[in-house]
Amino acid sequence: MTVRELSSALYDECGKCLDRFYEMREKDAVPDFYKDVKPYADYWHGKINEWQKESLLYIQQQRPKYVHKPTIDTAAEGMTQFFVQSFYKETSKKRFIQTIQAAQYTLQTFILAIDEKSAEND
Repeated sequence: MTVRELSSALYDECGKCLDRFYEMREKDAVPDFYKDVKPYADYWHGKINEWQKESLLYIQQQRPKYVHKPTIDTAAEGMTQFFVQSFYKETSKKRFIQTIQAAQYTLQTFILAIDEKSAEND
């Protein structure tokens, strides 16, 4: 997967986390940690780590506007947390939503920066 494809996949998954959060609250459901949460978290935490490494490498090489190391690090940390929190109805709604919005904004900005750079190189 390219860094752009990873960014896009993570952006989509952020939306799914929000949907899951509302669904879990609506159903008043309690997930099975080992059956539901852990396999999901392990998979996506691997993708987040891969995205973080690839993104930082991309930033070093391409120097895009508006996207810097602290932004990437913050988004990765936020995603690591809310990908798991989305399973639990006890999660603070306001903070959860704000963290998702911040991560999506970073991902969207990064995707636009990648598209801009690739258009310049064509």
